[in-house]
Amino acid sequence: MWSYILKRLAQLIPLWFLITIVVFILIQLPPGDYLSNMIHTLESRGTTVSQSYIDTFAQRYHLREPMVKQYFYWIGGVLFRGDLGESFVWGKPVAELIGERMALTIAIALLSLLLTWAIAIPAGIYSAIKQYSAFDYISMFIAFIGISIPGFILALILIYEFFALTGIPLTGLFSSAFEAAPWSFAKVIDMLKHIWLPVVLVAVNSTGTMMRTVRGLMLDELGKQYVLTARAKGLKEKRLLIRYPVRMAINPIISTIGWLLPTIIGGEVLISVIMNLQTMGPLMLRSLLSQDMYLSASFLLITSTLTILGTLVSDILLAVMDPRIRYSKIGSLQ
Repeated sequence: MWSYILKRLAQLIPLWFLITIVVFILIQLPPGDYLSNMIHTLESRGTTVSQSYIDTFAQRYHLREPMVKQYFYWIGGVLFRGDLGESFVWGKPVAELIGERMALTIAIALLSLLLTWAIAIPAGIYSAIKQYSAFDYISMFIAFIGISIPGFILALILIYEFFALTGIPLTGLFSSAFEAAPWSFAKVIDMLKHIWLPVVLVAVNSTGTMMRTVRGLMLDELGKQYVLTARAKGLKEKRLLIRYPVRMAINPIISTIGWLLPTIIGGEVLISVIMNLQTMGPLMLRSLLSQDMYLSASFLLITSTLTILGTLVSDILLAVMDPRIRYSKIGSLQ
């Protein structure tokens, strides 16, 4: 097992470097750059930009260097100094800007993931066991609604209707008294009063999708010969379901961890923009629109890193959960 983990880690290192190259190329693809857009915006407002300021700005951020040199400046800072670069718009280190927002984003994503599993897995299993029952029809109808309605559309509807009825906006993660206050126990409690709605909205789509997936996998397992044989031998139904079909049906769910967390974070972006949350979403959108190179690259890099780390975790969990998976002494999957 340990040799397999080390082998997987060794495979992820060159993959991560390849991802950093792709990310840096992607942020360079849009026409123009931040400096050109800034000069055009200022001149359109009647402000004259001196050549010395332009030269100083370009030199500070290595904007006139070839793309290869810019990449090595950036990746060298990430690897050797933990420096993600400096934001063009804010004039602050990217790590400082992302810090608190990243923590809040991951908190919403993890809570949404837990909510998705807590609802979708039991509901999907029970729907398969009670196929064509009233519960099966109702739960799958709700799942289809969750799949078909994007979270940001649902957020717009809820914000509008709640404000129309009560006059209270459903935006932000904190009350006005705590929004700019330092972290304290009272601020955490205030956040918990507001965080439930974003968590539910982010979880809606993934919950519906997972309910359908779990139900389909359970139905496949329940129709296999080993289940019929176990029933014929008199094995109790509850023990049979937990020990065999449920265990086998959950394996594909574990294998989706690699992409599920980044997908949830991606879905959170639009919802956070609409609800004005103090998370990565609004900052990421602004960085992309303004071509804030280092800030947008850091967002893409973090999401990609979460994907490959999630894939590693899912592979290890599959090896632990599934008795059919065995590893040879050299760590290759057999």
